[in-house]
Amino acid sequence: MSVFVTKENFVPRHRPQSFDDFPSYDDLLPTLRFWGAWGPPGSDEESLGMLNMLTPDLVARTVAKEVKTGERVGLGWEFHMLDYPNFKRIQFDIQYKWVTYPFSFDDEYRMNPQQSSQWDGFRHHSQMLSHEFGPRQEYMTVDDPDKAAVWHGGTSAHEIQEGTRLSLHSWSKQGIAGRGVLLDYASWAEEQGITYSTFDYYGIPVEDLLKVAERYNVKFEPGDILLVRLGVTKEWMTKSTEWKENYRTLSPPTHAGMIQSEALLRFIWDNHFTAIVSDAIGWELFPNKNPDHLMSLHQTVLAGWGVPIGELFDLDGLSELCKKHDRYSFFFSSVPFNAIGAVSSPPNAMAIF
Repeated sequence: MSVFVTKENFVPRHRPQSFDDFPSYDDLLPTLRFWGAWGPPGSDEESLGMLNMLTPDLVARTVAKEVKTGERVGLGWEFHMLDYPNFKRIQFDIQYKWVTYPFSFDDEYRMNPQQSSQWDGFRHHSQMLSHEFGPRQEYMTVDDPDKAAVWHGGTSAHEIQEGTRLSLHSWSKQGIAGRGVLLDYASWAEEQGITYSTFDYYGIPVEDLLKVAERYNVKFEPGDILLVRLGVTKEWMTKSTEWKENYRTLSPPTHAGMIQSEALLRFIWDNHFTAIVSDAIGWELFPNKNPDHLMSLHQTVLAGWGVPIGELFDLDGLSELCKKHDRYSFFFSSVPFNAIGAVSSPPNAMAIF
């Protein structure tokens, strides 16, 4: 199902006091937008989106229920990975500078957060407007981006370039904390004898996610932070320098991920996930070739609903801890960079058991 809408087609929502207050998926049609519920334009509440539902009460209950052994694992990949990023993104670089020779050093980073483990903030991806445009390529030739796209809450490209609306730094003020659940697709596929490359055009239907949840006895709760492991970080480390150099030049590259579908969107919305995370480069299958669902997951989840997307998280250590305890839920925490105006950020994330 493809839905192209106008900026003016905006139904303001009431702020939910509980997860029971959210409208149904069908009530969001045709725009698939949940705008205007959290706070006025430019407020921290608007910038938090669905993270507003990670209340102190929910966090306290999660800690009491999920933290049992104190074991913990970081979820951020090394900053220099991907060491050969695509999409014209720069490689990570660190330089050392003398502060007081010969006694002390500083270091200076040059990086694009999208090149490694990162959160996509709501300034990252827009939702296409209808107007007179057809194929995606036609949108990319307009003289004014505000004619073609709109960001969460009705934010314009000019507001992003010239202001701080939807800035990701709002997430750092309290951090992101709640119950995480892992759907370890990579381990499940291995058990099933399914072979694939995460750098092929390999799509995962939402029905398979439900099979993974059943296999590992994952029970979803409102407010969960959903993590899906495909095995990207592990596979990348097996690739040769020659392969990586070639990958960097591909236009477009191919990335395994979730197949775009209405069933996937219903799964995300109906379970009231407050964020979705993966070790995949783009979470969803790329490029999107589905003629029945031309709007990408990013357009709906980020721009439509205000649900953060985490990508390229290192979930291999988390997978091992989950197997060790035969438990796929845990306490999740993340404190993004406090960078005003940020589009994305390393997650600084960890899971605690």
